[in-house]
Amino acid sequence: MAKEFSQLDGPLRQFIEAQAMFFVATAPSEGGRVNLSPKGYQDTFAVLDGHTVAYLDLFGSGVETISHLRENGRITIMFCSFTRNSRILRLFGSGRVVRPDDPEFQDLRTHFGVEHPGVRAVVVIEVDRIADSCGYAVPYYEFVGERPVLDAHHARQPDEKFARRIGGDNGHSIDGLPALDPDHPLPSGIPR
Repeated sequence: MAKEFSQLDGPLRQFIEAQAMFFVATAPSEGGRVNLSPKGYQDTFAVLDGHTVAYLDLFGSGVETISHLRENGRITIMFCSFTRNSRILRLFGSGRVVRPDDPEFQDLRTHFGVEHPGVRAVVVIEVDRIADSCGYAVPYYEFVGERPVLDAHHARQPDEKFARRIGGDNGHSIDGLPALDPDHPLPSGIPR
């Protein structure tokens, strides 16, 4: 039932574009907590080429993904169809964080839809394994619409608040790994 693919071809891209959400999984190298995050807003994920994808990382309640990527780069993205056509697609690879103050950010930003307030970074993933599975036990759900709450919340926040969060609650993971803290540059050996 499971199949591995050599690249993100047209049908796989169409499947990805049809999904209203995706999941991101990362973990620290030793000990610590595994992180699994649901991500919404369909226009925040982009296939850049047959082996590269990216998503807009919006400010949220934690910063585990960024911390784990800074430490070891490992990441898995999962798409799951909740329609009549059951399917799970996983993208395994190495991720890197591109902050808004990085010169590459503006070019990457052109791959996404509307402007979302509260963009913290773009996460770029070099995909080294693409595999699907049946999803036969995944329940049926109907997509009602995008939940506008996060965008509405971010739109009310002043830029200074986002700046404070970089060194504050977005400075480190819950396990104490550095994330957006400007006093801790990216370690050498991790893809930038």
